[in-house]
Amino acid sequence: MPEPSQRLPIDINAGPHPSLLSLEKLLEDCELRTQRRSGPGGQHRNKTSSGAFLLHRPTGIVAEATERRSQAHNRDVALERLRYSLAVEVRTKSAFDEPATEIEAAFRERYRGNIKRMNEHNVDKPAVLALLLNDLHASGGQPSLVAKRWKCSTSAIVTLLQSVPIAFALVNQIRSHHARLPLR
Repeated sequence: MPEPSQRLPIDINAGPHPSLLSLEKLLEDCELRTQRRSGPGGQHRNKTSSGAFLLHRPTGIVAEATERRSQAHNRDVALERLRYSLAVEVRTKSAFDEPATEIEAAFRERYRGNIKRMNEHNVDKPAVLALLLNDLHASGGQPSLVAKRWKCSTSAIVTLLQSVPIAFALVNQIRSHHARLPLR
């Protein structure tokens, strides 16, 4: 994935952020391509096209997974990677800009005050990350302003961002654009 400084965020004005969509709906917006890949897996590796490549048609963002021998597992891994890429690379309107859509409001309500509970296995983490990044983009990268909306501490937001290094780098890029010191 390119560094945030190499690619500008994609603005989508209509509808909810794509990482908030159900997995089934998100897959409808994607083109799945399979391919044989070299690497670990032994003698069975090159007998099937187990590598999965997902192209999100509306944005052109691609995610891939080839490390597993099962095409289904690789598709699931690629879908998770796609959701994180969408969360970081796509911006929609923030709650700071206009009222949230119904699906965004539901995510905000569910995780308001509970951001610390976002672990690696939480299927909603990319969606919450996308909403946080939208808010941080709208607020000039100020976690203290966003924390008030999410009813959590600034450190909870920074900790969540640090768990996804590319998101943390994007927020520091936003802060730099607004002449603010980087988060540590």
